[in-house]
Amino acid sequence: MLNEFKDFIAKGNVMDMAVGIIIGAAFTAIVTSLVGDLINPIIGLFTGGLDFTNNYAVLAGDVAEGSSLEAAREAGAAVFAYGAFLMAVINFLIIAFVVFMLVRYVNKVKAAAEKPEEAAEEAPAGPSELDVLLEIRDALAKQG
Repeated sequence: MLNEFKDFIAKGNVMDMAVGIIIGAAFTAIVTSLVGDLINPIIGLFTGGLDFTNNYAVLAGDVAEGSSLEAAREAGAAVFAYGAFLMAVINFLIIAFVVFMLVRYVNKVKAAAEKPEEAAEEAPAGPSELDVLLEIRDALAKQG
């Protein structure tokens, strides 16, 4: 069983997956910071600092009017936190759009890098140098 495990770990796919997960976790931190520290404040400028996080409905329990969601939860009240969910959905959409734009940019760069290689591999449209030399030889042979 230990040998099977060694074989499983030694396969390239497992190592590639492990590297992908580690880089994905680091990338998640970068994207989360990008959205939270750069994009959301800019959106807040246009929306007047709109934040739904503290919007909730009390299902059961006593909560002082106008208290925050955290204070309502600490008071032991059952709350329907629709504002926090709405902000999570908005943040998800922003993050998904940012990731889409990054992937789109990476794909464009990758495609641009592959085009010169493809152009070099394609045969020239006209006759080759050898064909021209053979035609010249044949033309000289006919004249002489």
